[in-house]
Amino acid sequence: MFEASKTQSDVDVLIVGGGPTGMMAACELLRRGVRVRIIDRAPEASPFPKALLLWPRTLDLLEDLGVLGAAREAALQINAFSYFSDREPLATFEFGEDLAPLCLPQSSTERVIADRLHELGGKVERGVRLLCFDGMDFSGRIDATDGVTAVLEHADGRIERTRVPFVIGADGAGSAVRGQIGTGFNGSTYETAFALVDAKIEGELPPDQALYYQSPKGALVIVALPDGVFRFFSSLAPGEQVSVERMQEIVDERGPQGVTIGEPVWQSVFRVHARHAGDFQLGRVFLIGDAAHVHSPAGGQGLNTGLQDAHNLAWKLAAVLHREAPSDLLLSYGPERSAVAQRVVRDTDIQTRAWLAKTPAKVLARDAAFKVADRSGIFSKLYGPVMAGRRLSYPPVRETQLPAGQTLCKVRSQLPGGLKVGAVLPRPLAIAAGLAGPGTDPLNWTVAVLPGGDPKWLAEVERLAAERPQVRVVRLPRSRAAKHTGCGQPGFYLVRPDGHVAAHGHARDTQRLAAELTAVLGPVAEVPAELSDAA
Repeated sequence: MFEASKTQSDVDVLIVGGGPTGMMAACELLRRGVRVRIIDRAPEASPFPKALLLWPRTLDLLEDLGVLGAAREAALQINAFSYFSDREPLATFEFGEDLAPLCLPQSSTERVIADRLHELGGKVERGVRLLCFDGMDFSGRIDATDGVTAVLEHADGRIERTRVPFVIGADGAGSAVRGQIGTGFNGSTYETAFALVDAKIEGELPPDQALYYQSPKGALVIVALPDGVFRFFSSLAPGEQVSVERMQEIVDERGPQGVTIGEPVWQSVFRVHARHAGDFQLGRVFLIGDAAHVHSPAGGQGLNTGLQDAHNLAWKLAAVLHREAPSDLLLSYGPERSAVAQRVVRDTDIQTRAWLAKTPAKVLARDAAFKVADRSGIFSKLYGPVMAGRRLSYPPVRETQLPAGQTLCKVRSQLPGGLKVGAVLPRPLAIAAGLAGPGTDPLNWTVAVLPGGDPKWLAEVERLAAERPQVRVVRLPRSRAAKHTGCGQPGFYLVRPDGHVAAHGHARDTQRLAAELTAVLGPVAEVPAELSDAA
């Protein structure tokens, strides 16, 4: 009888799936000193360009990882989205420099991250697939067990059993990891199929825009790619197949005049889904990327959401594995990222249904909405920052995360552009204070203080931070901080390792800061009496 080989794991985290999201998780773990193993059932990396857009919040993460320069060299910047109805211009939404996405085909993004993975000492083991988890604990409690036993199959047929403390499923929409933890994949599939053709052209198209041609006959999207290639993305009638000839007919019928599609670089037909996992975590097993959520490509959010999943989870795993935070910290991953995924699924569904509007009433309502957004500047003020990831926030779950009493900054935080607790500390402020950017400590928690008033409160903040080696204090110029945060009172922002504001308070709120440090990092370790006496 064949017996599987057994391995004593020398890693902390097994990542199933070696695409860009899995490799991003690996990079973030490795640079935090966590031992990682990545497996992928495919014999080689996917050559297909698939996802295209990288939005500014994702670019921040790439900058912190040290690969933004390489990404920019290979990409082009998209400076505007232009919308049409039956070929008539509806609206053009321009992106400022701080909101503009990069267009970088997924295969190129994958290469950029893979290069960094190799620099950090990681690699993807290809031709290895997950068969099952043996003796899986379904209680959902992290402390119910010391790890997960994964049964793996190698390309030569060898079966391996390995036990690891944690597993991350980054293995796509058909996730084996998701199947093993038994969670659903809730949502729907659009009835309409979509065709995609990437090709160079004869004719003129803007080299830095995405064009959206909407008509009752169907949608056509054209996006500029690097190296003079354009993506043509269109809805298809039932039973139709993709071809350059058919896409050319669609362009001639619905799109810009005088454009001829050349030899295709890539073409595909696919169905679009709007789904998310019922649970993003079961005990020591986590889902990220397409394993956790899939949705329409409208707005180009898919890969961004997955890379941000990886970033959110990695620092938490590192903190727990280094015993710098209690395991309960990991319970925040699912609620935080599930809420984001559900919002992305909802927003992209709305956009996709607007593309496909057919009845005169729906077309009229859609066109009127675009015209109002264009003339009023609503897009640049409200929706542009949302697409860019600048308004991403995780709602507070404890009262101590907020200032005590009724404060003006609480009101301001509810207005567009106001800094909410749970949002990312504004990038310019974080960079200037040394909280973000290449070379910053990826494990540090930071208490960013706005000095002023009675110095006793600041001394108390310093004392609270000194009790924990993973917490540092930095001082922010109040005028500069007020410009970016909307609050210039003496006080503090507790900033997580991923740049999100975990808590905000004023000079009178040091007890709230103490409560938050305990909530996220656990109680301060007591010094043994004999060591205390020796000191």
